[in-house]
Amino acid sequence: MKRANIRQLQISHYNYPLPNGKIAKYPLEQRDASKLLLYDGSQPATFRFGELPRLLPEGSLLLFNNTRVIHARLPFQKETGAQVEVFCLSPHHPSDYAVNFQQRRRCSWLCMIGNAKRWKEEPLQMQIPVAGGAVRLTAEKAGATGSGTVVQFSWDKEDFTFSELLEIAGKLPIPPYLNRPSEASDEETYQTVYSRSYGSVAAPTAGLHFTEEVMKQLRDKGIRTAEVTLHVGAGTFKPVKSETIAGHEMHTEFISVPKETIEQLLRNSGKVIVVGTTSMRTVESLYYIGRKLGANPGISPSELGVGQWEPYGGDAEIAPQRALQNILGFLEDTGRERLISSTQLMIVPGYKFHFPDAIITNFHQPQSTLLLLISAFVGDDWRKIYDYALENDYRFLSYGDSSLLCNYCVKRG
Repeated sequence: MKRANIRQLQISHYNYPLPNGKIAKYPLEQRDASKLLLYDGSQPATFRFGELPRLLPEGSLLLFNNTRVIHARLPFQKETGAQVEVFCLSPHHPSDYAVNFQQRRRCSWLCMIGNAKRWKEEPLQMQIPVAGGAVRLTAEKAGATGSGTVVQFSWDKEDFTFSELLEIAGKLPIPPYLNRPSEASDEETYQTVYSRSYGSVAAPTAGLHFTEEVMKQLRDKGIRTAEVTLHVGAGTFKPVKSETIAGHEMHTEFISVPKETIEQLLRNSGKVIVVGTTSMRTVESLYYIGRKLGANPGISPSELGVGQWEPYGGDAEIAPQRALQNILGFLEDTGRERLISSTQLMIVPGYKFHFPDAIITNFHQPQSTLLLLISAFVGDDWRKIYDYALENDYRFLSYGDSSLLCNYCVKRG
């Protein structure tokens, strides 16, 4: 497809019927007992997720997103009794996640406000029970942006970090299409077993199927693993409402990739298999960051973020390995151990992939940017895949079943 035509893709072409009964409201009790649809270019086939290690070629590199979902929903109650929810989306000041979480007196976040009409300009307060008493947390409006409201938080005891207060007072966000409040069980089931980097407001759900036993079998088979971080934002649930994708603004998300992961990608001689669309968007963003560094070695780190339409601008291509080498050179020259940037990358049909040979992913909402990404990877065969899943009682969306979509053949016996 010509790049000039990519923006004119009709989102209606990426629709399919999804009955409410196909949406998994809860996960299976055993994570790796979920179904796994294998598609290698022929006909879809059904396996159990616990069989994944035997389906992957030896020498593969499996790329995980190690982000962890935070208790982003803060419920405040006004003296009048009105409930106002402050949903923390991303740190505003300090803008670095790790630094913001460690603040002990004040910080600010970009937030969504629930029941916003009930909150005028007065501060909101809550008493948070802690060992030895309580902490008074205050929220004040500090401005508005196109993406939400900037909220200044302050608290009266410096013994506690903002991260600790969120963990105690906040609620875990779960996908809105589940149409239920979060429950105690979600605290465990809506986190991957390898999550470690706090910052997401939604889980990288392809990883929810992995268990410690599956991870052990992967290691035993000699399949290597590497980690990236993309903190998933609420925009991941934002539907495409425009007729063409040209009218959709992709959300921007924080990414962090350790030097070791980039070195592993450079050394890798086997298949690269990404776990989830977030890992896909992160690793593919590396290509465009490396290309920028090659074209302008003196570029400011703040200018390395990847724009939504960057892949479709007709800039000169470079070898993917060269892009990685450029990033390594940047890290070494600046004394950094990890690349920290942002991505607004939108992967749609017509996109040219640079690193992955396969993706492990759940089944996504109709007319979503996630489904566009899957279509970009497997072409129009996404319809065959989704029809098969619907006909064979697969469970859809975040707590649903999974798929392994490859562009190589594997042994099924």
